Amino acid sequence: MTAPEEPQEFIEQRAPYDPMPNGPAEVGVGPWEGPLPTGDQYDAELLAHGDRRNVVDRYRYWTMAAIVADLDLRRHDFHVAIENWQHDFNIGTIVRSANAFLAAEVHIVGNRRWNRRGAMVTDRYQHVRHHADAEALAAYLRDADGGPVRLLGIDNLPGSEHLETMELPRRVCFLFGQEGPGLSEGAREACDGTFSIAQFGSTRSINASAAAAIAMHSWVREYADLGDEVAWRG
Repeated sequence: MTAPEEPQEFIEQRAPYDPMPNGPAEVGVGPWEGPLPTGDQYDAELLAHGDRRNVVDRYRYWTMAAIVADLDLRRHDFHVAIENWQHDFNIGTIVRSANAFLAAEVHIVGNRRWNRRGAMVTDRYQHVRHHADAEALAAYLRDADGGPVRLLGIDNLPGSEHLETMELPRRVCFLFGQEGPGLSEGAREACDGTFSIAQFGSTRSINASAAAAIAMHSWVREYADLGDEVAWRG
């Protein structure tokens, strides 16, 4: 039995990043009410017509450039890199998590084009760089502003450290392979080391985007300022 199709008017109203078929027709806020706020961060079009973007309340009615500039003042010291040989859907989801945890940069290794659907437009607020291969990524990280960034791959390889017990570097780039094959041979050679995530069930590996979120959150638990007034603002 197939599910009934949604009314066309409901499909057109629903924001493109709202995947729930029974969710609200609109998200965000409507046009600004009352005297207009002052400041270069505000977007006149959004103030006039409403802000339906997937942003936290702090950034309602702000221009995209103003949001990125504010995020740049507080970005964390970790980077995230993803190999892109098969246009894996997980790439977009990893970018979305990188935005949520405020990664310094996201690096796409391999094919320049990638599936952005899972990012839900968060790539617009995140610095995304492309590298032809893992060797080029490693070279970039060695010469990064502020000093070298250690490149750590995640894979269930012999000799991998355990994420749960290892000491994460503050300046680090987590490199993830494609769903299924994992890190390529070139990526393994370019890494300064690899780590794995503890598992207790029957499956050999967990989803790549889930592994990325776990790694990023492990860094947050160790280094992020959780007392900052802007930390808890989902």
